[in-house]
Amino acid sequence: MDFPDDYEPAHRPAPDRHASLKDPNFAQSVTLICEHNPQGALGIVISRPMDIPLGELLEHIDIYPTAAEVKEELVYAGGPVQVDRGFVLHQPLGRWESTLTVDEDLGLTTSRDILTAVASGRGPEKRIVALGYAGWSPGQLEEELADNAWLTVPSDAEILFAIPPQERWQAAAKKLGIDLNLLAGEAGHA
Repeated sequence: MDFPDDYEPAHRPAPDRHASLKDPNFAQSVTLICEHNPQGALGIVISRPMDIPLGELLEHIDIYPTAAEVKEELVYAGGPVQVDRGFVLHQPLGRWESTLTVDEDLGLTTSRDILTAVASGRGPEKRIVALGYAGWSPGQLEEELADNAWLTVPSDAEILFAIPPQERWQAAAKKLGIDLNLLAGEAGHA
């Protein structure tokens, strides 16, 4: 899977080269970079559950969940770009119609078949269903990294799926040996 046909990177840079530090979409967030190539980068914010139950979202697209736990599962704000588009970050990889392989056991799927499987209790157990994504134009993410706007850590399935969303930011920083409670207000993001 490549970038969506209608891919739009997040609008940046602003005159202030450190605009991402002030962007409320990313403050105290954890974003998994799912694809990074010459076209830019695409990521999913994994630390921002919304007050939208998955059951409600599925019913809007004529999928009716039969699995009780699916109805109450929260949908995440995956990023500020195309917030009407759904993404499922999941483990194991599985075989779905439109999946980007993030690593050997982690996928990002945009096809309806995975949502139908989730609704019936047959989808991947470890998942984050998100609306929207984070996007960067060519060279933009590299510039933000050079400006220390982000902390970077390797992907960790426990942080992605086991740790409560409100604790993921601290858990990611802890992998670097950083206690975010001790940092000044203008810190980067994990």
